[in-house]
Amino acid sequence: MSTFTAQEQFMQEALLLAKEAYLAGETPVGAVVVRGGEVIARAENRREREKDPTAHAEILAIREAAQILQRRRLMDCTLYVTLEPCPMCAGALVMAALGCCYFGARDKRQGCVESIYALTREPSFCHRLPCIGGVLAQEVETLMKGFFQERRMSK
Repeated sequence: MSTFTAQEQFMQEALLLAKEAYLAGETPVGAVVVRGGEVIARAENRREREKDPTAHAEILAIREAAQILQRRRLMDCTLYVTLEPCPMCAGALVMAALGCCYFGARDKRQGCVESIYALTREPSFCHRLPCIGGVLAQEVETLMKGFFQERRMSK
């Protein structure tokens, strides 16, 4: 019997995607979109491979979910992402009208759902959503540290 919570199980899936990104030379971020207890979309960072500054895991997973559901509002969906979303991705969460977001590690340099700014709770926007951090944070932080140490050593 698994001792993982539902949030941890979905974050495990996002973490596997982050590891795939790592192996491909990308910043190790993975994301899954869940609806009704089922993963409907998944993605990992592909900025370097696609030469696209917007190819963040969150953006790609949200796009896939919207295409699958054939709608732009994802209020009945939850995003699980390994790293706290940046300003662009936090804005995408709001614009997609996601129901909720869980993230692993906080991003003190660029995180915009909690660390630097709480864009997803900004009262000026029509849609706000809860974002809960710290899900499997230690595993995510270890992966991120390993990636950036490896990059520094190869320069």
